Amino acid sequence: MKGSPSLIVLLAVAVLGSALGVVYTKYQTRKLFVELQTLEKIRDEMNVEWGQLRLEESTWGGHGRVEEIARDKLGMIMPPIEAVVIVRP
Repeated sequence: MKGSPSLIVLLAVAVLGSALGVVYTKYQTRKLFVELQTLEKIRDEMNVEWGQLRLEESTWGGHGRVEEIARDKLGMIMPPIEAVVIVRP
């Protein structure tokens, strides 16, 4: 069995390298999973904020609010029916 000790050393190094590879891969997996969880939390917070902003936008841009501002701040009024002109193409 010539060369047997060198084969055993080679296999031991290969097993050690493989074990280190598994440990490193597991570490990277956990690190990426933590990053994924953080990003998902940020995404959820942004979705909540986006919903709130859409609700606020619809509130501020509602017809009743625009009409109220037009009357109160700009002094606008609805024209009488006789003053309305309908334009047709």
